[in-house]
Amino acid sequence: MAAQFEEAVERLRQWILDGTYGPGAKLGAAEVASALGMSRTPVREAFRILSMEGLVELTSNRGARVAIWEDQELDTVFETRIALEGLACRLAADRITAAQVDQLAEIAQRIVELGMPQSEEDMQQIHRLNGEFHGAIIAIAGSDALGTAMGGIVHAAILTRTRESYDETDQTRSAQHHVELVAALRAGDGRWAQSVMTSHLLAARASLLGPRRTPA
Repeated sequence: MAAQFEEAVERLRQWILDGTYGPGAKLGAAEVASALGMSRTPVREAFRILSMEGLVELTSNRGARVAIWEDQELDTVFETRIALEGLACRLAADRITAAQVDQLAEIAQRIVELGMPQSEEDMQQIHRLNGEFHGAIIAIAGSDALGTAMGGIVHAAILTRTRESYDETDQTRSAQHHVELVAALRAGDGRWAQSVMTSHLLAARASLLGPRRTPA
């Protein structure tokens, strides 16, 4: 059952991210279970896990559907990520080992080499590498409280919409931010690392949501 549950979470998450189930789409336990070739029990548990990730909404009278995130909600998510991930960078800069820096450098370089995604497979790989990079910094920060707080922040929903709004310039800037973050962490400079992470997230926010105000 555990293996089926993990498969249900992974595959359903991917179907949401790749648009198989779009925002607002109804998720019937029977239909999803049939598509996955398993019983409804692991599917219902997958709904619960994905609801905590912000990808699925659960209601008592309407069942499950793919979450719809309004711009104001996403803006709040970005502000929260800036505060928490910026702090994580400062903490990580004091704790990171040479081996961990090298691991982050390898991930950053792979993102650079991928460049602008040319296929869905490329995009999925960038999602995975980006998740590994940011997740590693949170882990290196060594704060259980911070890790718990970040667990409630939606990354996947943002990435899904960001994918549609990024152009080649955005992708190049994002990749270079990862490279600069590695340099700041290698230097053990928490303020520099925090500044780069803030710029990284603000740029992603602008690509996704546009200007904060209409120019005069």
